[in-house]
Parts: sequence; C-alpha cells; structure tokens
Amino acid sequence: MSNPSYQFAQVSGPSIDWRLRRNCSVTPSQLGWFYGSLCALSLGIGLFFWFQGATLVLTFAGLELALVGVAFLAYARHATDGEWISLQGPHLVVELETAGRRERAEFARQWVRVEPKSGDHSLIELSGQGRSVEVGRFVRPELRQALAREIRRALRSA
Repeated sequence: MSNPSYQFAQVSGPSIDWRLRRNCSVTPSQLGWFYGSLCALSLGIGLFFWFQGATLVLTFAGLELALVGVAFLAYARHATDGEWISLQGPHLVVELETAGRRERAEFARQWVRVEPKSGDHSLIELSGQGRSVEVGRFVRPELRQALAREIRRALRSA
C-alpha cells in the first residue's frame, strides 16, 4: 500500500504524528530579554526625570512596567501550548498542554470516533471507550474538517 501524504501530520516509520501548536512570533526567552531592555530604558528615563525634580514619573514608569510584565507573563504562559496526536500501532495517543499543565488520553485505534463538537468549524472531538478529548484549537476553523478527515483516514489505514 502506498504511503498517503498528509497536510498536518508527519509520518516517521510506523507512527503518524500531528503537532498542533500556537503560532507565536516571540519565544518566552526572547520576550524576557525584550522586557528586561524595556525595564532598563524606562527606569533610566524615570531616574533622569527623578533627578530633575519630577518624582511622579518614576512612580508611573514602575506602574507601567508592572502592568506590561503581567501581560507578558500571561502571554509567556500560553506560548508553548499545543496538542500532540500520535497514532502508534493500535493506539491513538492525545496530549494537550495548556499553561504548563499536560493532559494525556490514550484510545484503542479501532474504537476512536472523530466528529466535530457541534458544527463544521467547531473543535474536533476524539472519543472512545467512555472518554473524549477536543482537539484543533491551533488550527484555523476552516481547516478543522480537513484535519478530522486526515485523522479518520490515518485511523482506517493499516
């Protein structure tokens, strides 16, 4: 049987893997370096005005940096979120990572159902043996049906 091509998956030997990740242009370490340079610049300007007699500038610069730091922290917590779906022989393994917390579900290949959660552009529900997992958060809604078809095709292939 020929090896089918996949749009979202990578085939390596007998296993088929889908790595669905958030599209982040900045890594958490790059964001940390940027925030550090922003702090240095903003505090430098605040100290300059402090010595000129405008004492409130440093207070507002600190408040601004604290708020920007909270926003950057929220971004960095979710920058590595992702979904990993792996078809390994008789098992379909799904791992979800959200804000550093990882969940894992394993299904017997022959019992897995692949369905949209509610409509054509909704998340994809993988279910079987009394468990269900929603995937497709990191795929554009109009491409989720293609991902579901691809997973179904891989489950049916020998």
